[in-house]
Amino acid sequence: MATFAEVEAELTARGYTRMVFDLSRIEGLLDLLGSPQRAYPAIHITGTNGKTSTARMIDALLRAHGLRTGRYTSPHLQTVRERISIDGEPVSEEAFVSIYEEVAPVAAFLDERSAGETLTYFDMTTAMALAAFADAPVDVAIVEVGLGGADDSTNVLQAGTCVITPIGLDHTQWLGDTIADIATAKAGIIHRGATVVSAAQPVEAVRPLLERCVEVEATVAREGQEFGVLRRDIAVGGQLLSLQGLGGVYEDVFLPLHGAHQAQNAAVALAAAEVFLGAGASTRQLDPEVIRAGFAMVTSPGRLERVRAAPTILLDAAHNPHGMNATVEALREEFSFTRLVAVLGVLADKDVPAILDLLEPVVDAIVCTRSSSPRAMPAEELGRLAIEVFGEDRVSVVPDLPDAIEKAVVLAESDLDILSGAGVLITGSVVTVADARRLLVRE
Repeated sequence: MATFAEVEAELTARGYTRMVFDLSRIEGLLDLLGSPQRAYPAIHITGTNGKTSTARMIDALLRAHGLRTGRYTSPHLQTVRERISIDGEPVSEEAFVSIYEEVAPVAAFLDERSAGETLTYFDMTTAMALAAFADAPVDVAIVEVGLGGADDSTNVLQAGTCVITPIGLDHTQWLGDTIADIATAKAGIIHRGATVVSAAQPVEAVRPLLERCVEVEATVAREGQEFGVLRRDIAVGGQLLSLQGLGGVYEDVFLPLHGAHQAQNAAVALAAAEVFLGAGASTRQLDPEVIRAGFAMVTSPGRLERVRAAPTILLDAAHNPHGMNATVEALREEFSFTRLVAVLGVLADKDVPAILDLLEPVVDAIVCTRSSSPRAMPAEELGRLAIEVFGEDRVSVVPDLPDAIEKAVVLAESDLDILSGAGVLITGSVVTVADARRLLVRE
């Protein structure tokens, strides 16, 4: 049997960021594996931001109801095993290797016969997850789209329950330059007869989503109409919510995550759980105590995650303006830093000026750095853009991330009178947060 490190290397050799939008390739692979994706019902999640947090919430709610769950999300923070979770836990290294050795020979056979591109890293991990869920077996798979929807490898599911988190401008080079184009791509996960749970959407996104629902005779439940957040209060370690579900009102729900955007994700997750468990269709309310228990055990690493104290260090994977706006609002509402320094590392294809504009009012200084991603913007280039927004006195450029974090801590603690209110925010990219988490978090 191969080692976990050897399997990681073989997967990475396929090109971690290589994208080929061709469903026939993974369909052929899954056909030869016996169509494992047909062995269980699925909840399929797309959107621009909030997908992973929403997936983790749905997972927790269904486990609280006694179901065995499989969850597939991406990208990962510390290990590729995070992408494939069963009953809320990443598969072990031994299990990951075993799954890979089941899938890899079939993939190699197809690659040899292919006249074009070989199967991608994402194709492989998707097939591995779907096979692992069938082998487990699970009662339900909660699967996050990798990119877009219609042409994403996960769209082999043709799931009966579809979830659409808020849509914004991102990945425009692949999905289109407008919200409407992006919504059209994401609406591709909606198949005939499905039930769709949608977060509140920009006006431009609504028409393509509803047109797709009409085309395939899907039922739709929309935040703000059939369900939503009735009330939210800041609480120690998170927030206390009152949620309008499809089957009733759920009071005193503690969510151990920060921000109005996470409350919105919770409302979407609750509606999705109700749909899957049948409560939405029959207007039967789920047991509020079970719902509370499910939400109470939710975690979402890298989403305003506190990893150190004195000074407080927060990790947040906001990587586009839509996500950064949500992060900034949560910082304003739920944290009271006297001095906050940001460590920022972004990918070169993002709307960096908009991200900087959003950060500027809430941070006192910024340290520009670079993540390990080959797509990362050089720290010097990011620094030049930051100076245009923050001014030269508030910007430092430190390409090496460990040194950048150390610099930010020094800057945050530079005034001895405010040590108790000092904070560092590490943000700008999932890869930046993943790199920082490896440095700062011991599992």
